[in-house]
Amino acid sequence: MHATRTHFTDRTDAGRRLAALLGHLRGPGTVVVALPRGGVPVAAEVAAALGAPLDICVIRKLGVPYQPELGMGAIGEDGVRVINDQVLRPAGVTPEQLAAVEARERAELERRAHRYRGGRPPVDLRGRTVVVVDDGIATGSTARAACLIVRARGAARVVLAVPVAPPDWTERLSGVADELVCVGTPSPFFAIGEFYADFSQTEDAEVLRRLAAARTGDEAGPAPLGERSAPDGTVPASDATVPASDRELTLPAAGARLTGRLAVPAGARGIVVFAHGSGSGRHSPRNRHVAGALNRSGLATFLFDLLTEDEEEDRRNVFDVALLGARLTDVARALPAEQARRDGGPFLPLGLFGASTGAAAALWTAARLGHGVGAVVSRGGRPDLAGADALGAVLAPTLLIVGGRDEAVIDLNRRARERLRCESELAVVPHAGHLFEEPGTLDRVAELARDWFAGHLVPRAP
Repeated sequence: MHATRTHFTDRTDAGRRLAALLGHLRGPGTVVVALPRGGVPVAAEVAAALGAPLDICVIRKLGVPYQPELGMGAIGEDGVRVINDQVLRPAGVTPEQLAAVEARERAELERRAHRYRGGRPPVDLRGRTVVVVDDGIATGSTARAACLIVRARGAARVVLAVPVAPPDWTERLSGVADELVCVGTPSPFFAIGEFYADFSQTEDAEVLRRLAAARTGDEAGPAPLGERSAPDGTVPASDATVPASDRELTLPAAGARLTGRLAVPAGARGIVVFAHGSGSGRHSPRNRHVAGALNRSGLATFLFDLLTEDEEEDRRNVFDVALLGARLTDVARALPAEQARRDGGPFLPLGLFGASTGAAAALWTAARLGHGVGAVVSRGGRPDLAGADALGAVLAPTLLIVGGRDEAVIDLNRRARERLRCESELAVVPHAGHLFEEPGTLDRVAELARDWFAGHLVPRAP
């Protein structure tokens, strides 16, 4: 497989592209087994294309305690346990820490297996070709555990198939599967999510729906957001983290009309506007990842482009903080009232999340709106570009997040913080570079942002 950059729209797109490579497996002796949760939408497309039954193999990654996205091993049904010593030893995890993580994940594994199967027995794999599918491979621990499980259940042939994996994945996993299939093996490879435009978390409700559709032969594509509700119009408890409203919204701002994506979960208690200086705020996979975490915590988000496509071609605009700030200010003034009018809800407190030069625009805006902004978070940003006067006028509590390996930007953020007179913190994420591409680092950004906004966004009058 060539080391090319491979990108997927979402897991459904990835599943369809993966299925195109698996046509030789079509036949009555084939079963598709998915790794919940993210592997289920991918596997549903593969199963539909092959005309094969769809089942699950519940696996839980054992994450390093201080970096949960980095897998030190995995556990699975039937007592399967896989430990990755190449991760465990350098991480310095003690036997006690490993045991605690394993106990917690074992309880979650049993809960999910019971919920997903609903009392139904697993599909009989004896003597059959089993295609094990996930949404991607990072360390390979969970995939290894899944292959061991299906082999123990009697599979005659095991095929491990994924949309994306590191270039050396065949060296890691050739011993556990008879065939390895992958759409792309890009290099460099830091995290599975960087190769998806939409890598939002797959919820239990979608897993159950996909499995039910596969059993009945119904279309397994994702239901539109507007259809994910109970007969009385409420959001089902199992789907409570899915935004109740998700739509495009265009607002006038400083000589332009800017389009963004507004996602409002049921009972939202605040709204966060994302600002990215390069103009890619609406499509940035990193911003979308963080926004998804905020949505799941009950915060609305608005991801929009500060620059038009034509303006973005002139790189000078990326550093024009006055232009970026003026546009963000106009959007920040208009959005809470517009959202309240459209959704018929309360006037939500406002937060700003800035990345790159968008961080300077966020602080520039916070200085002008005073108490109209409840909190500001910067990710790998350039707050120094807001200028000393603006920094000194900011009233909103401000969190500056920087990667531990991004030394030059750490220094710039420290200098900017010295000029802030509001409540502020500098959070350095260990082992992270400027783009937070290392495993688990972007999740840490999301956690820090979520906690900061949750602690500082409080209801206010229009």
